[in-house]
Amino acid sequence: MKSLFLPVLMLGCGLSAAVVKAQPQQAQPPVPALPAPFPADPASALERTCFQTSKEWSPLGNLRSDVALVYGIDAGLPARIKTWQDRGYRTHVMTGVSWGNYQDYLYGKFDGVNHEGNAQTDQHGHKISHGGDVYYMCPDLSFGRYLCVGVQRALDAGAEAIHLEEPEFWDRAGYSEGFKKEWQSYYNEPWQPPHSSVDARWKAGKLKYFLYRRALQQVFTYVQDYNKKTGKKVRCYVPTHSLLNYAHWCIVSPESSLAQLEGCDGYIAQVWTGTARTPQHYRGKLAERTFEYAFLEYGAMQNLVRSTGRSVWCLNDPVEDNPNHDWTDYRRNWENTLIASLLQPDLWQFEVAPWPERVFGWKYPRNGPLDKRQPIPPDYAAELQMVFHALNDMKQPDIRWQCGTPGVGVVVSDSLMFQRGQPTPSDPHMAHLHGLAMPLVKHGVPVTPVQLENVGLKGYLDSFRLLVMSYQGQKPMTPEVHTALADWVKAGGVLVFADDDSDPYLKVREWWNTGDHHFGTPREHLFAQLGWNPSHPPQTLETQAIGKGTVVFDRENPVVFSLSGEACDRYMGIVKTAAAKGSIEWKETNHFLLRRGPWIIAAGLRESIKAPPATLDGRFINLFNPALGVIRHIDVNPDDRLFLLDLDAVKKDAPPLLLSSCRALAKAANATAWTVEGVADTPAVLLVSTPKAPARIILDGQALYSFTYEAENQILRIRFTNTSAPRDLSVEF
Repeated sequence: MKSLFLPVLMLGCGLSAAVVKAQPQQAQPPVPALPAPFPADPASALERTCFQTSKEWSPLGNLRSDVALVYGIDAGLPARIKTWQDRGYRTHVMTGVSWGNYQDYLYGKFDGVNHEGNAQTDQHGHKISHGGDVYYMCPDLSFGRYLCVGVQRALDAGAEAIHLEEPEFWDRAGYSEGFKKEWQSYYNEPWQPPHSSVDARWKAGKLKYFLYRRALQQVFTYVQDYNKKTGKKVRCYVPTHSLLNYAHWCIVSPESSLAQLEGCDGYIAQVWTGTARTPQHYRGKLAERTFEYAFLEYGAMQNLVRSTGRSVWCLNDPVEDNPNHDWTDYRRNWENTLIASLLQPDLWQFEVAPWPERVFGWKYPRNGPLDKRQPIPPDYAAELQMVFHALNDMKQPDIRWQCGTPGVGVVVSDSLMFQRGQPTPSDPHMAHLHGLAMPLVKHGVPVTPVQLENVGLKGYLDSFRLLVMSYQGQKPMTPEVHTALADWVKAGGVLVFADDDSDPYLKVREWWNTGDHHFGTPREHLFAQLGWNPSHPPQTLETQAIGKGTVVFDRENPVVFSLSGEACDRYMGIVKTAAAKGSIEWKETNHFLLRRGPWIIAAGLRESIKAPPATLDGRFINLFNPALGVIRHIDVNPDDRLFLLDLDAVKKDAPPLLLSSCRALAKAANATAWTVEGVADTPAVLLVSTPKAPARIILDGQALYSFTYEAENQILRIRFTNTSAPRDLSVEF
């Protein structure tokens, strides 16, 4: 969970969420008087970067992203949001939609009714808490009305967008009086304990999915009505974990269905070290694979909005919710998740930090001995800001993969979240998914999770040439998705389907075995749409040409592909053979590499194929190297994470400023004079392209002597200490 209070440790499905004691809040210095003027960046209207904060403006939070996401809808919001608006930030408001300091609702102050019966409750009668009496809610209609009242406070304060964070219903919940009432209303039948049968578990998941979609639609509609009355265009977003993480952590959330709601403008992909370090199996070894899992998580979020017209910000967290790691761990894993997000070709907006005050103001590990707690290392503070500002340039017209075969997808459904609890939960480590996805990732294939619920959208499958899928651990929620998949195959797509039809949830009462449908499994319905009935008695592996495409059916539970090297190799052999059937040129690499205009994003892979490392020759600046020197040759070795500026790919007419670890707002086009500001008391460095050495550099009216000029590469490096107040910097020749 993304919480300033650091709170929930995920212990796996069926286990309790232990709440870590909230860390004491550090005293914030008074907000300094406003210097004038705060120059505005005209490009901020693109909303390229943002960060979230529950604090008023402070020198430690002055990241100079385009947008400040001001957290909370309490009475102090108007004053808090004004401190950011006064300093030139675009302002959005974020609040929790499933939990928050909503005691006035809980105990009846809001409407005179006690709503404790709407707290999510497990089968033992325990309310599920985010800390104290901050309960996860079962959202009835009164809760939606309550949220609208708080959102109105944000609208009155001038918020340009509303973010309703983390619509989460725990899988182990479903036993409160509020949920029982909703069950009766939704199914028109008495409530059933979710753990009593697979059918009850499935129905509980579908109801939880519906309830938060309904609550969000209440608020979206309220905001849309406000827009109609005022002529404004306030937008609505949902910051949410990925489908893969929610399923792994045993949480139900509306996910893909939100993009179809009226008034939903998109998402924030809440992927960070805490989600991505969740262990998974590969070749029988259970381990953290933070980069690889983050790559799949961001990919799942990217494909929530494909063909919908909605947008996604990628969240990266320079620390993480667990405060007991050290800076080496935080830094390494932030680089892992950042690179994984930059390897999503369609995404170019970023939430650069939640809670910047804890990044730049706290010491870690928080529970370690006092002499072991350290503030952020200066070179990490500089690296972070260097990256934050570089992320403003990720919307590029020329984006190209240079690694394994693109156009490969693994099909995922929101119903992954419906099979995670008793009586027969799916694999605890999601091996039914990772058995299909992780081997492809490890072989350098930029595989993308493909949202099953969206395959019928116009153009959604156009960029995919090969899909792998299974109904182990998930099921299709409507028959229409099979029509879209069958049409895609007949038009030339290659489908690899791996399943032994053993999942007990195949027998739940659903569309494929009710009404006019009489199929034993949803797979049989899909194959009927394809016009194919595999042989009887069954063979282990069958291949069939369907129209211009191909279907390969492997009667194997994909869980086994995660649990042994031999099974993994067999699976990869099936995929390669299927690609050949579809005339797809197959390529595997021990790295990922994506070019985004002048930027190169690369990651070397461990547990990958045996091959020489990829090499790069030219002139590069690595944003993860504090020296920021020019590198002529790079080998992409296992575990390398590289965010490179290719100097030879920078356009000749580009502005002279190449990189900066502060906001450097040019005073005129192609000028060597800027207004600079950043996080107070952190190192600032500017890299400037110039054909000659400067005569002098002036900062805030004083000569600055901390600079070097590299004649060979025509690069000027200027160094000073950031302040949170804007200053004038100029280079004179």
